[in-house]
Amino acid sequence: MIADRPNSESPRIGIIGAGPAGLTAAFQLGKAGVPAITWEADHEYVGGISRTVVYKGYRFDIGGHRFYSKSKEVEDLWREILPDDNDFLLRQRLSRIYFKGQFYSYPLDLAEVVHQLGKRQSALTLGSYLKARLFTFSTPRNLEDWVTLKFGRRLYRMFFKSYTEKVWGMPCSEISADWAAQRIKGLSLSRAALHALRPRREAPPGAAAGRQQEIKTLITAFRYPRLGPGMLWEAAAEKTVRHGGVIQMGARVVSLERRPGPGWRVGLEQQGRASQVDVEHLICSAPLGWLVRTIQPRLPADVLAAAGSLQYRDFITVALIVRPQVSFKDNWIYIHDPDLKVGRIQNFANWSPEMVPEPGTACYGMEYFTSQSEAFWHRSDGDLIALASRELEVLGLVRSGDVLDAAVVRQPRAYPVYDDAYRTRRELIRHALLVDCPNLHVVGRNGLHQYNNQDHSMMTAILAVRNILAGRTLYDLWQVNQDAEYLESDSPPASSQPG
Repeated sequence: MIADRPNSESPRIGIIGAGPAGLTAAFQLGKAGVPAITWEADHEYVGGISRTVVYKGYRFDIGGHRFYSKSKEVEDLWREILPDDNDFLLRQRLSRIYFKGQFYSYPLDLAEVVHQLGKRQSALTLGSYLKARLFTFSTPRNLEDWVTLKFGRRLYRMFFKSYTEKVWGMPCSEISADWAAQRIKGLSLSRAALHALRPRREAPPGAAAGRQQEIKTLITAFRYPRLGPGMLWEAAAEKTVRHGGVIQMGARVVSLERRPGPGWRVGLEQQGRASQVDVEHLICSAPLGWLVRTIQPRLPADVLAAAGSLQYRDFITVALIVRPQVSFKDNWIYIHDPDLKVGRIQNFANWSPEMVPEPGTACYGMEYFTSQSEAFWHRSDGDLIALASRELEVLGLVRSGDVLDAAVVRQPRAYPVYDDAYRTRRELIRHALLVDCPNLHVVGRNGLHQYNNQDHSMMTAILAVRNILAGRTLYDLWQVNQDAEYLESDSPPASSQPG
């Protein structure tokens, strides 16, 4: 538990959420001598989706988080928070795709694909790829179009369609092409082939040479905190408090009132008590849809409608503690099988041996993508554990009797959904916040409704702090891309960033 400390510094800055974005902002402000107050709804854990849950000494990551960034600034900040050489492990990535009863290395190993598909199927797949690359000139309208144009229809069906539709709960034809353009940016079949045919030793993450040329999908080495990603965010929280910041756990923000000045009055519920806090600046990493609907006086009706239409995908991890009779070396496996509900499997000991306390045991994270509106979200823990155990047996990764214990973690609003209308809605909200909400700074994955990695979330927070300390808008936070790089906007910054 993180102890509160009194904060009498001015200006008062409030931060909603103690995930990567919120804690980065709090940590940076504390170092600058401007402590902030951070409200986190969780009673126990900081780190948001990057937290590490502990169950009977077993530690598991909610989703799997590689520590690699093209931003040296973010890499340096990780090292500043966890400076000991033993804090980070250098891990070699091993991940595979399960498709039609066989496992395929990912990134794809072409020799393996040819061997397992057979020469005829491989030739048809190559023909499909060449047809897409040479004879198709249309502009992709959705994710299905984008992947098909880039890889061919057969590869799309084999290695993209089933898993992607599990994640998002909708047909690929209804998902924005933006998602693929960001998540698979720079990757092509020819580059994957070159990577497979010419393997090379990966430079340690953090090395400057070649960082900007790397494709994140193909990164084969990364760093990982030895006690999971939560280790980093717990250290960030402790150092923030030492710098004079306040982190209130179990504090739920229930109202946000725009005040003259400008400023914000924040309504809170904590341990059954209601309170209000006035702040000059407000940094928000909570979901953008919730933020817009919570602000008073209410924003225009079309903006509220846009916020209400933003969609989120929820996430369940069933952590199975096993004494395996079979073993696998993967960090994680993607399950491209529509007959199995599980979408991805984490092997936590292969991220860090210290995640698993008892020798001879393993902990596998069975990941299920769902929505709170679906019956699956509301299934009992016992039902979910039984399902996960059965599916792990079907995959041949455990045998009957291997599962010793289990825990279930539900993560609401884990992923903002990139449907075909999200960009229009987001732009409408962005403009309204700029015009009507001075001194509001939205950061992070959910705050910007942009499905990206924790280094992106951290960079938005770093730039928000710079804007606050400068007393003016130097950076448009909506211009930070997936690689935690700031993209110069064509318009003046002051016309594009709220506050």
